[in-house]
Amino acid sequence: MPIGKGQPWGEAAQLPPDGVVVANDAEARGVLEEARSRRIPLPALGLVGGDLWRTLGGSGTGDPERLRSAEAMTFQVDLGEVLVDGRLHLFVAHLVARSRSWRRVLVAMNAQWRGTWDLGPRSHPNDGLLDTYDARLALPDVWKVRARLPSGTHLPHPGIKERRVAALQVEFDRPLTVELDGVAIGKARNLSLRLEPDALTIVV
Repeated sequence: MPIGKGQPWGEAAQLPPDGVVVANDAEARGVLEEARSRRIPLPALGLVGGDLWRTLGGSGTGDPERLRSAEAMTFQVDLGEVLVDGRLHLFVAHLVARSRSWRRVLVAMNAQWRGTWDLGPRSHPNDGLLDTYDARLALPDVWKVRARLPSGTHLPHPGIKERRVAALQVEFDRPLTVELDGVAIGKARNLSLRLEPDALTIVV
């Protein structure tokens, strides 16, 4: 069940024996997509790096041994799904669809961070909602927004439409490059996004 505002979240619990240790969000996505393609249950994931890991309190250098120690913390986390021109993909942290100049951008955040950018300052990985930002920016504004991204102070902005949604369908005027968990998967004009609540067990 998605967490409510102000409720405690997470519990002290180790990665189960059949859990899978992954180094980052892209590896996590690969494991999950493989499980979906084989029609088997999604495994518990032990994160030792990446943007979702940082959002869940990870810092410094991730330690795989921590995942099966008394210090391990376990969280229920939502999972992003997207149809990209009709083909289904998963993402654990974020989706970014952008033009080459970054003047036209759509972002859907399930985590707070994208690298050094605090791209979703109010995003929570277990609230049942994607934090989406639909940006149409003049070129000078692109540089102003980028300068504020590390601190999360790029919002609000008149050129960025903010929405918190469980599902979203978007059609672009021209194909944009689509990145899932930091990895480009190609270009697309049509995206259909949804969030699957409580789909993942994540240990950090």
